[in-house]
Amino acid sequence: MWKDKLKKQLPLLGHRNWILIVDKAYPMQSANGITTINTKKDFLDVLKFVLESIKLEKHTSPIIYTDKELTFMDDSLCPGVEKFQKDLKRTLEGSNVNCILHDEVFSKLDKASQLFNVLVIKTECLIPYTSVFFELNCGYWSEEKEKALRNKMAK
Repeated sequence: MWKDKLKKQLPLLGHRNWILIVDKAYPMQSANGITTINTKKDFLDVLKFVLESIKLEKHTSPIIYTDKELTFMDDSLCPGVEKFQKDLKRTLEGSNVNCILHDEVFSKLDKASQLFNVLVIKTECLIPYTSVFFELNCGYWSEEKEKALRNKMAK
């Protein structure tokens, strides 16, 4: 059922929308632009499906963020986190991943959700700081092209 919801939403989402893959304790946010889907599924399985689904959409490309805190975690703090870290790295291999503090992501989401939709996809993961955040960018227009356009307009 969650896959169907995602497939219906993806064609509607675009530049400046967000998709979040989150752990079980991620809070249900109250902003109007935020929709939450509970998958009741494994984190990495959900992440793989969402990542592949985004790649199939030609109108968007993801800017990927992960929590910086996760890079400092080890099994002494949370058993199983080291295996998760390796699996996550393997899943995101080949992608440009930005590590930022968890609270910085919330600041970005707070601003984005005031004007744009955010889709939160919850999983059964019980390891903290595992969320993966996709800020959707335009898939057919680059920042370089935008700068070139703005330079032409300024002349």
